[in-house]
Amino acid sequence: MNHRERISPGISAPAEERRCSWLNPWVFLVSVLVIKTAFITICLVALIHGSYGQYKTLLQNGTEWHCTPNISAEESWTCCPKGWRRFQEKCYYLSNDLMSWAESEQNCTGMGSHLVVINSKAEQEFLSNLTKRVSTKAYETKFLIGLTANKYGQWQWVDQTPYTETATFWKPGEPNLLFVEKCAAIHIKGKTDSSTYRNWNNIPCLIKCYRICELAVKIV
Repeated sequence: MNHRERISPGISAPAEERRCSWLNPWVFLVSVLVIKTAFITICLVALIHGSYGQYKTLLQNGTEWHCTPNISAEESWTCCPKGWRRFQEKCYYLSNDLMSWAESEQNCTGMGSHLVVINSKAEQEFLSNLTKRVSTKAYETKFLIGLTANKYGQWQWVDQTPYTETATFWKPGEPNLLFVEKCAAIHIKGKTDSSTYRNWNNIPCLIKCYRICELAVKIV
């Protein structure tokens, strides 16, 4: 090495080396900033997504109630969700869209109810008249109820109410074809259907029909 190439201890390093020594801290700081920004972005996305999910749940659970004075008790009100029909101590919802039996029960459950369980002749008459009033202009309309047959052909209600032949309202000749028709529906033949209340029909569970959901009235 010649004399010109030597660098004395007291002489500053070349400009390139000085730039590199200043560059390293900046690279570190920029890297930290990028990582921090990415982390904050991920957190914000998760927070917004979670908040949206809570918002959807709030909307689904934000039920409006229609209340009337309770004549059997002073200073109390009997309430059903807005748009539901009340009969005795129950509230009923008749859908305006079509679903299979499993989808219908899931939809009712999502509203805090279940597919209707019919316990009396009075309830059956009320629902028959109600379905006739809201039935479509189609030749026939079916409203799913909470009654299905298990693999042994035994009928059971969704709320485990005992099934008894004396409290059923099947059409003449029904139920039949139990090996494929395991779900029950109220079967209305147009608005001019006869006045009989024996109008249950068993159908395949995958057929999409209207549905009737049921829940107990709320006393406030």
